[in-house]
Amino acid sequence: MNQLVDGGSPAGPSFTEKQGQYLAFIWTYGLLNARSPAERDMQRFFGVTAPSVHQMVLTLERTGLIRRQPGLARSIELLVEPDSLPRLQPIQSVKSSVQRY
Repeated sequence: MNQLVDGGSPAGPSFTEKQGQYLAFIWTYGLLNARSPAERDMQRFFGVTAPSVHQMVLTLERTGLIRRQPGLARSIELLVEPDSLPRLQPIQSVKSSVQRY
């Protein structure tokens, strides 16, 4: 968690490591594609189920880290400064990248 050694909270936003990775993905995706990611984009990147991504999006919204516009696709807006985000870590694939014929 985001806590200082003395037990106090840092000046920046507070989020878990996993939430930080989702936030970093949203920011990076927007930077590269000039639009917000769809939940399906996050599902593909993180290799998780659609309900898992949706729950994370709801959690990020409920905690005030993102904002969405109801009924509008790709409307996720970050409410945290990009400088406070962790570096996006590559996801290690379980499958082998070598194909055999």
